[in-house]
Amino acid sequence: MLLIQLTGLSGAGKTSIAFRVQQLLLQKDIAAEIVDGDAYRKTLCKDLGFSAADRRENIRRLGAVADALVQQNIIAIIAAINPYEDVRQELKTKYNAPIVWVHCSLDILIERDTKGLYRRAFLPAGHPEKITNLTGVNDVYDIPVDADLIISTHTEDPETSAVRLLAFVLKNLIDEES
Repeated sequence: MLLIQLTGLSGAGKTSIAFRVQQLLLQKDIAAEIVDGDAYRKTLCKDLGFSAADRRENIRRLGAVADALVQQNIIAIIAAINPYEDVRQELKTKYNAPIVWVHCSLDILIERDTKGLYRRAFLPAGHPEKITNLTGVNDVYDIPVDADLIISTHTEDPETSAVRLLAFVLKNLIDEES
């Protein structure tokens, strides 16, 4: 089976696209599960903070969960910010996990601000609601060096993005079988 790792800033559409692809795969009787970074932050990774070391450990744990699903013949899609190139490459090497960059321009992410995080990141210093570790704003996000697929959610609608990811998944399944 197949493990895919999505990477992108908060609000880019990783989880929405992943769940739509899961629906489309299930319609084809192909088992797929989403390993959602936000959900696992509340359970398996609740002991981790947002330091660079903790963020890397978070992705390693998500990779292990996804690999366990793959071992059960289930396609696993990790939907997490996954900000560091070194740990993305680690998963690519260890689990043969292609990297899909769900890219969205910062201007559009600020407009969307689905979780209110960007508003809080741009608050003045000392404001009690200010976030000082928002990836891509005031914390590091390594642009993927060699993404296997780039989905630009600021230039295409969610369904187009999902169909492109589905085609990528199906192609990788065929390549894996041959």
